This record gives sequence, C-alpha cells and structure tokens, in this order.
Amino acid sequence: MADITQEEWQERITNDDNAVILDVRTNEEVAAGFIPKMINIDIRLGQQFIDEVEKLDKSKNYYIYCRSGMRSGKACALMNQIGFETTYNLIGGFMGWEGETEE
Repeated sequence: MADITQEEWQERITNDDNAVILDVRTNEEVAAGFIPKMINIDIRLGQQFIDEVEKLDKSKNYYIYCRSGMRSGKACALMNQIGFETTYNLIGGFMGWEGETEE
C-alpha cells in the first residue's frame, strides 16, 4: 500500500494500463459524485466487501478512495493481506479531489 497525492494519482492512472479505480464509499456517498470509470464496493459491508473484492483480479493495480482517505487506507491494508500486491490510497479522498467527476 502506498498513500499518494491527487497529482500522483492522476499521473499514475494516465500511464497505468493495469489500473482499476475502486470507490469504497456507501451508495449514498457515490450518488453525490464519483471519479469516472470506478467500481464501487462499500467497505462498510464487512464480509460482503471481502467476498466482492476476492472476485477481482489480484494482478491489477488498485487505486482506492473513499470520502477522506481513512476507509480507503483500511481497504488497501485489507486487500494487501488477502493477496493484492499493488494498492494506492488517495490522500484526502474524494473531499479533496479536484479532478474530473460524474454524478
């Protein structure tokens, strides 16, 4: 796991053909806006979150965000524990995001 800034995130995403954007917020939070091309799996779902994450390709590079960066940091650590090699946590989360968004 690595904590990365918004600038690092945008640069890496642009140049990473193996990137997957993972939003770990609730459906209500996602409804207020999200980073394009993401998949959403709510970390607050507990075991269901783990079950859904287990279905993902562990060889991909995961760029993970939540509202502020706390839940996504936990998601990165959890995913690393179950075999994901490359996870990046967006420092400041969606609250600090100044890039493109969708609603």
